[in-house]
Amino acid sequence: MSRFIKPSGVITSKEAQTMDQAFDERYAAMSKCIGKDDNRSSWWSLDDMRNFLSYAENQARELGYTMDGVRIYQGAHGEMGYASMFMAPTGSKGTGGSRQAAGNGDIPDCDALNDGGNGNPPSANYPQ
Repeated sequence: MSRFIKPSGVITSKEAQTMDQAFDERYAAMSKCIGKDDNRSSWWSLDDMRNFLSYAENQARELGYTMDGVRIYQGAHGEMGYASMFMAPTGSKGTGGSRQAAGNGDIPDCDALNDGGNGNPPSANYPQ
């Protein structure tokens, strides 16, 4: 029998909707600034997520780091492009490292994951 552990930080769907609605004012200002409705979300398949985590953990180890998580950054594709998100591996030098409350630093020279799909349409709120 498999035992699933609920990760810390899990929020309810209602809490996610509240956070999404709280973003509306910021989203409107960003969209006005670039002159079009911007992208509100990014999507990755489970395979891409699992493969990236394995790939990044191996790459971190080859660089002499112990990966402890990922940090998600907001970004944009090119000048005046849609908003996007990318994930960067975090960790500590060596094999032990002490875990900090906000996670350790980004791992220099480790690849990040981008190219997640946009929302459908890009301006769609949660849930889609």
